[in-house]
Order: sequence, then C-alpha cells, then structure tokens
Amino acid sequence: MPQRKALIYLLLATLLLPFTPFHGAAQTNLSHMELGLNGGGMNYMGDLNNQSILGKANLAGGAFFRMQFNDRWALNIGGSYGHLEGGNPDFMAWRNLSFKSHLLEGTLRMEFNFWPYGLFGTDLHWTPFIFGGFGFFTFNPMAQWQNPNTGETDWYELQPLGTEGQGLNQYPDRSYYSLLQVNMPFGIGVKMMPSKSVTIAMEYGFRKTWTDYLDDVSTTYIDLEALRSSRGEVAVALSDRSAEAGGVTNAHGIKRGDDSLNDWFSYFNISVSVSFDILFGWLMKKKCD
Repeated sequence: MPQRKALIYLLLATLLLPFTPFHGAAQTNLSHMELGLNGGGMNYMGDLNNQSILGKANLAGGAFFRMQFNDRWALNIGGSYGHLEGGNPDFMAWRNLSFKSHLLEGTLRMEFNFWPYGLFGTDLHWTPFIFGGFGFFTFNPMAQWQNPNTGETDWYELQPLGTEGQGLNQYPDRSYYSLLQVNMPFGIGVKMMPSKSVTIAMEYGFRKTWTDYLDDVSTTYIDLEALRSSRGEVAVALSDRSAEAGGVTNAHGIKRGDDSLNDWFSYFNISVSVSFDILFGWLMKKKCD
C-alpha cells in the first residue's frame, strides 16, 4: 500500500537521522546518545470495547534513538509495530462486529526526568519520567467472514468496502477515511542504569488519535440495497452482522457506533538501550588514530 510504504520510508529516515553528517559535526558526547529496542503490548480503545483501557493487548515491538540534553530532558525518536483488535462488549453483542488491524507508528517526543539522572555525573541511576510529543501511524482494519454459499472463511479489508456509506452518492457527507493518521503519544515510566552505558526502562503510554475508524465503526447503519448495488454482498455482510448473531437487520439510520469520541490505543513496553560510546566509540577512536 502506498501509505504504508511512505510511512516506512519516513521511519527509516527518522531512525537514520542520528548517523547523518549533521550529527557528526555537532560533536555531541557519544555517551549522551542511545539506540534501543522495546517490546510489550498494544491495546485498542474504541467503539468495540466501550472505550475501555482494559481491552485485549497484543504483542508489539520497536526501536528508538534517544538523546540526553541534560539530567532532566531527553529527545526520543522511535518507531513501533503491532496489531490491534476488538469485538463487542456483552451489552452490545447484537452488533456482532469485530476487527483486527496491523499498526505501524513513528513518534517524536520529549522525556522529562523527575529526578536528576545519572548520565551527567549525578549519583542517582534511576528516575520516574513522563513523556509527550506527536506521531503518525498507518492502520488497516480487517474482519473475518465466512461465505454461507461456499463455506470459505477469509479476511477482508474494511475501508475499501465503505461499510458506513463512504464514497456512495447517497451519502455525500461520508468520505473514505485515511489509513495514515497523526496521533499524540503521552505517558509515564521509570528508567534505570545498571551500568553507565545501558538503560532499562518501563513505560505505559496512551495514543490520542483524530480518527474514529481504527475499528471501521463510527456512525449509523446505511441502506443495504444502496451498498449492495455499488459494493456487493461482502460489503453488505460486513456492514450489518446482527443476523449472524441471531438478531435482525438494522434499519437505515440506527446507531452503529459513537461518533462523539475518537478511538485511542495504548502501548506498554520494556526497553533496553545502549549508549553510542559502546556502539560506535571504537570507530571514533579508530578515526582519531
């Protein structure tokens, strides 16, 4: 997909930024820059889990570059990959809607240490911290459906189907949502230094988004005949799945989701990073020699 490829290129360019000649010319102390990996779980919050922070977490991981400006402030540039999924809470089970979506994210954020941190000669080698910044991500909600005529089960991308009337002439106010979005990451954590060149951190962060379609659910049910004539039977089947759960087909205009709240997701992870003086100090020494 063009959007996903564009985001991958942006992430690679961002993560390679520390190696550019500009950074080399800055002569920043190598011990104040780090490269790291993180891993943990991503969790979706939206219409298909009642906006709860206690949804189903799925494995996620990533990489990052961190530059320590002083014992309080640091810049973190990172990328992560994971997947989100959700289904109906019990009191809305009649909708019978569900989704999964792979998600690729890039973030730029500032970290603030509550206590002076040990990279700059202080004796304290651990601290709680908070962070905030901005990011961008790509996603692609999909749903699984079994064709009653053939018995075959497959996954279908939901955005091209326009399950809430996106792109149909009968719904001129409903356009296709973009699969490339921006977000605002923020959260808390704790970091520690078991040695002068290694940092271990744990953090929990929320991602505020400006889309209500992480799950492809937002507004109301539409005229299924209009959808059928334009998109076919698969689109109709995935637009209104109540009959599969023993319910009835919903009338045009019945509430399908809550468009008053955008979707969110969160990311809990544990990270390990190593300073540049260990990774590349030998190279600098070789150049000097």
